[in-house]
Amino acid sequence: MQRIGYKPVMSRQSSADLHNPESIPPSQLVMRHLAVTLVVAAALATVFTAWTPAALNPSELAGQLAAALERKAAGEPAASDTTALMVEGVELRIGVVAGHSGLHPDTGYIDPGSTCPDGLTELQINQQVAELTKKALEAAGLQVDLLEEWDDRLYGYRAVALVSIHADVCVPINELATGYKVTAAMETVVQDKSQRLVACMVDRYGRATGLRYHPGSITRDMTDYHTFREIHSQTPAVIIETGFMYLDRDILTKEPEKVARGIADGILCYVNNEPIDLNREYQP
Repeated sequence: MQRIGYKPVMSRQSSADLHNPESIPPSQLVMRHLAVTLVVAAALATVFTAWTPAALNPSELAGQLAAALERKAAGEPAASDTTALMVEGVELRIGVVAGHSGLHPDTGYIDPGSTCPDGLTELQINQQVAELTKKALEAAGLQVDLLEEWDDRLYGYRAVALVSIHADVCVPINELATGYKVTAAMETVVQDKSQRLVACMVDRYGRATGLRYHPGSITRDMTDYHTFREIHSQTPAVIIETGFMYLDRDILTKEPEKVARGIADGILCYVNNEPIDLNREYQP
């Protein structure tokens, strides 16, 4: 069918000529490439408003892309927050490990971690903070797995992020033995994501608790933490020691909600790709 306003100036081209770029006028080539570029740009714009940058991984890509294109075809607005993503079935799963919880596989007993002279254990602190962190993240619309230290589910575990919650020793070292520590694995194939998660946790936890970041006491036991080797290689993970049980005991035991809020805010900072400020001092 002849298009309105279009006047052919030559006879019908052969099939070979139609597929030969040299046979197409330059103006038509320009318009064709421009049209393709606009279509691709529109699709990419739709896709990049459909999820949070930190939540990208290969297993989510196909489903989110399809959902985004369906929304565009139906004329619906793109989802931009966690709740909308969850409604569409895009699962933002977070792993929260309560340090020292569960039975140790070698002994068959529970390892309570550091213990104070009056019987307060690290496990008690970790468990309470982990449960409160889970509630805070679920309130924000995330799917959360509360995991034990030696949980079988940790092998090959896949999530947007994982945090393992611990506390430091309950002995009077010196007046500087106060504050928190956060680190990722020494070796990981998701280095950029892991370091971003560390930065978010350092910033948000310091803001919420007022504690000082204490990186000088990060040990190899933290950077070579066994869980880092057990989870899926594409899962960004950190371990946090929320404070020293001796000098920071009050906030750890009397204000666990504040401690949990700091951890949850760190996770949300990462998931939502929020800005951070690591230049400020965090202290009581």
